[in-house]
Amino acid sequence: MDVKKLADSIKINTEYITLGQLLQMMDVISSGGMAKAFLSENMVYINGEEDNRRGRKLRNGDVVLVPGEGKIQIQQG
Repeated sequence: MDVKKLADSIKINTEYITLGQLLQMMDVISSGGMAKAFLSENMVYINGEEDNRRGRKLRNGDVVLVPGEGKIQIQQG
């Protein structure tokens, strides 16, 4: 998977990435196995709605807010 991290967005060259993968790219967690624990203890918002599914598919245009960490928009690249 070819991914480029920008200031407020992440460009992906695949159809989607999962929420767990995004959390790793944002350096919120250090491994995929930490996603479940992180999401059970922290709120994450996707397009303004709370979501805690590590396998949630994020596609072009989705906006993810991790309070205390940042807001990222997914862009097809």
